[in-house]
Amino acid sequence: MSERTSMDRKCYPDSPQPNTRGTDRRRFLSRGLAGISGLFCTGPLLLGMSRRGIDLQPVIGVGEHTYRCIHNWGQLPADYTWQTTHNVAIDSQGLVYITHQGIGKQMDTVLVFDGAGKFVRSFGRAWHGGGHGIEIRKEGNEEYIYLCNTWTPELKVVKCTLKGEIVWTLKRPPCAEYEDPKKPFHPTNISWRPDGGFTVGDGYGSNYLLDFDKAGRLLRVYGGTGEKIGQLRTPHGHWLDTRDPQQPVLVVCDRANARLQWFDLEGKALEASKPRELVLFPAHAKTRGDILLVADLHARVTLLDRHNRPIVHLGEDKTWREKVVASLGKGMKPIRIQPQEWPAGKFIHPHDATFDAQGNIFVVEWVSPGRVTLLQKVS
Repeated sequence: MSERTSMDRKCYPDSPQPNTRGTDRRRFLSRGLAGISGLFCTGPLLLGMSRRGIDLQPVIGVGEHTYRCIHNWGQLPADYTWQTTHNVAIDSQGLVYITHQGIGKQMDTVLVFDGAGKFVRSFGRAWHGGGHGIEIRKEGNEEYIYLCNTWTPELKVVKCTLKGEIVWTLKRPPCAEYEDPKKPFHPTNISWRPDGGFTVGDGYGSNYLLDFDKAGRLLRVYGGTGEKIGQLRTPHGHWLDTRDPQQPVLVVCDRANARLQWFDLEGKALEASKPRELVLFPAHAKTRGDILLVADLHARVTLLDRHNRPIVHLGEDKTWREKVVASLGKGMKPIRIQPQEWPAGKFIHPHDATFDAQGNIFVVEWVSPGRVTLLQKVS
């Protein structure tokens, strides 16, 4: 496994190409919304303001959940350009790991930064074109990365060291649900089980959740396509929800059903939120203390309390949101590929978000070329 570091920067020229794999996602995102015109002004940075007096690092949120928006976080190497950012994870030392899909010239798909945004290293060139989910877990005295490489033909799920050295890989599941070779398997994210195992969500494939033990042996498959409780349409992200320590559950971002679902640790569906009530188009979820953090592809980041009541929808702006989603319609130029249209303090398509040890939030968006935002906690 090759690794690129700040001391060894190879030149990987970037020639982004259209991403034809996102057709279904754009269709879901754009359904039923009309475009609304908007305005965004740019200018040189002057004491945190643009030439027209626009705050380029606005404060958003409410009460103790207030954050300063620092967009375009992370100092990319001079020869590097994001190729559609996707997910983010943080290790115990505070290093930040970000995946991008890779839709141009082949390059590493995982970039690592220190807490100040300085580039440290990169790896995963073999996963180019499929970079998606990433999580980090400590096992014994070591930390390991688990990745879902959604569109690569073989390296679907990978466990590796923090420097990208592969420990094992999982390919197509050997079970009845996937006996038909035409049935797709395109995993999107991974989450942990209390016993050391993990769960894989086949978010862009056949809409199943798959539980594995800590050795990578398949335990069960559940879910499947549909709208009933227990069924899923794009189980894109999921997380072990331990806000009730007496009853840990799996919370699933049932994205195309526009809801969250909760399952027990044996795969039994417990409950689901009403479509488009708590969330609009949820991509991934994480917890910290009593807070559930949801990255929502419909232009906002949501914080829910222990009882799943909304605390705040960060970046919420109905007019802006409708404009962003409508731009994904047929024959339109998506705002996600127009960085000059991205206003400070607003989001386009949050794809993943995570807390750091200080309670700051890193938000990674499904936009081209890419955007990472640090929500720096101010209260």
